Amino acid sequence: MTAAGAGNFFEDFRAGQTLHHAPPRTLTGGDQALYTALYGARFATQSSVEFARGLGFPSMPIDDLLVFHTVFGKTVPEVSLNAIANLGYADCRFVAPVYAGDTLSARTEVLGSRENANRESGIVYVRSTGFNQRGEEVLTFARWVMVRKRSKDAAVPSAIVPELPRAIGADALRLPAKTALNRAELRQTGGKRFFDDYAKGDRLDHADGTTVEEAEHMMATRLYHNTARVHFNAHTERLGRFGKRIVYGGHVISIARALSYNGLENALFVAGINAGRHVAPCFAGDTVYAWSEIVDKAPAATHADWGFLRLRTVAAKDRACADFPDKAGDTYDPAVILDLDYWVAVPRG
Repeated sequence: MTAAGAGNFFEDFRAGQTLHHAPPRTLTGGDQALYTALYGARFATQSSVEFARGLGFPSMPIDDLLVFHTVFGKTVPEVSLNAIANLGYADCRFVAPVYAGDTLSARTEVLGSRENANRESGIVYVRSTGFNQRGEEVLTFARWVMVRKRSKDAAVPSAIVPELPRAIGADALRLPAKTALNRAELRQTGGKRFFDDYAKGDRLDHADGTTVEEAEHMMATRLYHNTARVHFNAHTERLGRFGKRIVYGGHVISIARALSYNGLENALFVAGINAGRHVAPCFAGDTVYAWSEIVDKAPAATHADWGFLRLRTVAAKDRACADFPDKAGDTYDPAVILDLDYWVAVPRG
């Protein structure tokens, strides 16, 4: 008899497979409040209904990363329940805003896979898409994950490694419907720097640090229905490579995004994620710091009052980032745990 909820192992995946994820998840104002409590994000769009309405939204939208984590969490039982590690992301586009009361569902297409040389695991490439209750696409992203094999001797398909875009074009990024912005309302963001005040190559130390608490990262995985054993099950992970649970990588992304408010107060939306790498694991008790570099800039073609900044945000554990810990060649500073390449939408001020 097969154990219920055993999840898929590497040899179960085939390119072209479609995986449907259950159950759907209705997001509420309570979810947004809990997300704010977990990370302390202060961006005005998710802090003030009136500010959001001033940008043309009917109400305050759910935080972009809460939407991402919710859709990601839906995919875990079928994609990464038996993961060793989630390795990276690409081509993540936030297609439509999500509001309290919206119900999200998810579907995943398997793009390809390749077995590791040790034959004990392999890399699976997938594209997951989230939909609202009207069947409208709200989010799509690719990721690749290292998954255990059920049996070292199991037959596996021929290797297929998909080509994924290195970056999303600025013309594919979403903005609010409202073109003209109210200058008086923009003073509510807490930031004095707008799109035109940043230059390519600028580096910003976000200064503050956030310590990851055991209860908080566990609460986060439950909030997102993320049941991956490496994050969720202390009993099994005592026997794993680290002897304890790994903090969900998305938890680190959200901490880094919240910390980036210092210096990027007007980065009001995460418009897309080009690429991301979890360089090293994070554990409860680690303190996360972050810094960002302006990699590129692009005025919004259809919205004269908006522009996009392409950011590289690097998070480190137990090391302040005033000296911008980076990497030399292919080798990262030992403290670095996250290297994220993404676009944010910023008013022109």
